[in-house]
Amino acid sequence: MLIRQASVADAEGIAIVHVDCWRTTYKEIMPSDFLDNLSYEKRKDIWIKNINRDSNYVYVAENNEGKIVGFIDGGKRDTNQVENSGDLTAIYILENFQRMGIGKKLIKELFLKFEALGFKTIFVEVLEDNKSRFFYEAFGAELLKTEKIKMAGAELNLLVYVWKDISQVLL
Repeated sequence: MLIRQASVADAEGIAIVHVDCWRTTYKEIMPSDFLDNLSYEKRKDIWIKNINRDSNYVYVAENNEGKIVGFIDGGKRDTNQVENSGDLTAIYILENFQRMGIGKKLIKELFLKFEALGFKTIFVEVLEDNKSRFFYEAFGAELLKTEKIKMAGAELNLLVYVWKDISQVLL
């Protein structure tokens, strides 16, 4: 498994992983018509912009055949006013490649970048019904707050987690 920084050429592969993961991860959480209408092409355009943004960092996981099977994205959200902090904004791994240590490798790569940027505190938002929240907890993230949000016509609980010390993740 190769973990590397993403390039614009990876946008299509990232978009496929993103859409496919949303369809598996959120199938019991979000309305099915919303998930069915997700578009690889629209996500590809979003990922081209994300990869090109200077303050955003995207890393991909490639299998031995060179296919993107996961990715992580982070930087500092415009709404984040906390000094020396950043945000893990997305991590998705295709269902067949989960529980193989890929998430750990991706998070470590992003957090090494955050450390180089001087970020001490990292935030991540996750829907309460998304089981990936347990992944964050396993890596030492602590629940900071819960907010009610509306997404795709559904009212959901958004959990905000924080790492106050990323050194443990980097071990």
